[in-house]
Amino acid sequence: MASDVEREEEEEDESVSELLRDRFRLCSISIAEAEAKQNGMEVSQPIMACISDLAFKYTQQLAKDLELFAQHGGRKVVNMEDVILAAHRNDHLAGSLRSFRNDLKTKEPQSDRKRKKNLTKEDKAAVDVLHMADP
Repeated sequence: MASDVEREEEEEDESVSELLRDRFRLCSISIAEAEAKQNGMEVSQPIMACISDLAFKYTQQLAKDLELFAQHGGRKVVNMEDVILAAHRNDHLAGSLRSFRNDLKTKEPQSDRKRKKNLTKEDKAAVDVLHMADP
């Protein structure tokens, strides 16, 4: 009996995955078509399908990487630092993500920000330098 329940859950998970994949593909094709039109280009349907498949596979791998980064950090939730780490091979993207993170931090009210319990090595070094500079 447990195998029937497991089988039904697997089928449901698979149908949800297929729905998400199809929606992702439709969105990526729509974006590619809009970009092509904006730039006065034409892209064939087989190429559109190929691009959307590649984007979906990349996104699946990215999700797995983010999950692993969070687990490695002893967390169950992916955070912005995990996303930035995943983008480390693309300097422009990583820089844009850091800028986005910093913009979010400046918009966040001071009282809502979490304080770190432990100082980082850089913070400790800065504190040591400040103490040395004081007469």
